[in-house]
Amino acid sequence: MRALVCKEYGPPESLVIEDHDDPVAGEGQIVVDVAASGINFPDVLSIAGTYQVKTPTPFVPGNEAAGVVSAVGDRVKRIAVGDKVIVTTRGGTFAEKCVADEQTTMPLPAGLSFEQGAGFAVTYGTSYHALKQSAHLQPGETVLVLGAAGGVGITAVEIAKAMGARVIAAASSNEKLEFAVAAGADLTVNYSEVPLKETVKELTDGKGVDVVYDPVGGELADQAFRATAWHGRYLVIGFACGDIPKFAANIALLKEASIIGVWWGTWVAKNPKLQVQNTQELAQMIADGKLAPRVTESYVLDDYVDAFRAITERRARGKVILRMT
Repeated sequence: MRALVCKEYGPPESLVIEDHDDPVAGEGQIVVDVAASGINFPDVLSIAGTYQVKTPTPFVPGNEAAGVVSAVGDRVKRIAVGDKVIVTTRGGTFAEKCVADEQTTMPLPAGLSFEQGAGFAVTYGTSYHALKQSAHLQPGETVLVLGAAGGVGITAVEIAKAMGARVIAAASSNEKLEFAVAAGADLTVNYSEVPLKETVKELTDGKGVDVVYDPVGGELADQAFRATAWHGRYLVIGFACGDIPKFAANIALLKEASIIGVWWGTWVAKNPKLQVQNTQELAQMIADGKLAPRVTESYVLDDYVDAFRAITERRARGKVILRMT
């Protein structure tokens, strides 16, 4: 099989495509013929050697994929050869075949293409866990989503709306904001043109927002935190801009606000039953027409450099996908 390999930490240009032996399913595992795999910002950090969990080289990156099951190991009960599935793994999906645990495998929801399925698990899983378990979002509350047109941001817009919230989308261009409005955003802020904190306060009649969803970090973080309401919850999703923010502790005190870190992968490992429930609820939202995974950038495996650049240059709207077939 062909696989994209990180032999040494560096930029996407340092990756290479190689022929590898086909993987073999162990106990409780399956082998999937990968049709498509989703690229996420943590993949950029992983190949650069800067992610919080460092993977020793050489390795095949990629943590989510969709495809068809070609083999099953011992003690696999729910999944059969020929099933169309979505998998999440700890690496290995940027290849024509990958191994996944049955426990982290779900059927491909009816109506979703392999490309849509490949971009479903990590981004929708992260956003739903963040809004449901971390923020305890309630109907009628207001959510501010930074980077609202990006891979995770657009899912936060969709899910927050599906959960009955009022959504303010914030992004760096009007084109990105139009994309967020199409996904359900009620109000928008172009933070390249207007001050974020003051504009959000105006949009909420001075109250501020109940929840901030922030995958961006950097200088916007302090403004967004200061725009929270009483008992506001600030969700730290990631740092797409590259800078880790520092927060004013006095603002947390004055608002009785919370800063909550969200690390979906570790939460899944510690709470597999809750993750299954979350996945089932997300699948039902898709069936009900409340969610529609958006794939705007799709590349064949040989064009992996361009695929990664769509993320590193922060021009992607929605999900970036690598196709194996």
